[in-house]
Amino acid sequence: MPSQRPPTVWIDDSHAIVRRGMAACLQSADFVVRGESATLAPVPVLTGLDILVFEYAGPTLRRAVRLADGGPTRLVATVRDVSEQAVREIVDAGVGAVLPHTTLTPETLVASLRAVVAGTVAMPADMLNRLLLHVTQTSHFGPTGLNPRERSVLRLLADGLDTRGIAEDLCFSERTVKNVVHDVLTKLNCRTRAQAVAVATREGVI
Repeated sequence: MPSQRPPTVWIDDSHAIVRRGMAACLQSADFVVRGESATLAPVPVLTGLDILVFEYAGPTLRRAVRLADGGPTRLVATVRDVSEQAVREIVDAGVGAVLPHTTLTPETLVASLRAVVAGTVAMPADMLNRLLLHVTQTSHFGPTGLNPRERSVLRLLADGLDTRGIAEDLCFSERTVKNVVHDVLTKLNCRTRAQAVAVATREGVI
């Protein structure tokens, strides 16, 4: 995403006051709020949109994933009921950040969206623990699956670095970093960087 312009956001939530509160917080942090919706109605306009913040409720996850499929828009889910099923579905869908309503503050909202804009992920600690359990149950990680370069990239991902930061740290091109990350996701049978970090951490690789 271009760094020369403020990141653009669409906010979806069934509660108008929540939507407007999130919009006010993000606008004060130099985000541009492009629109609002409730349960994805009206349908968010994703053309040129950096982030779609949507409320995980019923079929909205599948609809949000379909809307963003193949495009550059990143997804951020807010969750009222943090159940095991919700965590599994959200993580498997490749959502970049999860924000529980019960612990959502202006600071965590802004920090999480900035992390997503930078190409990293944002996950509360309790959700990360559930994610660790889920991904280790569903992955096909092998003890000799990763080479030293892939482990180095994973360590930096775990430290919160984005593609550019990893490239600078390891003196790689950004294209090389993207290729290594792709290989790591394939080897670990993971869909997102968060899943890969979780698997590698659980297995003691990083």
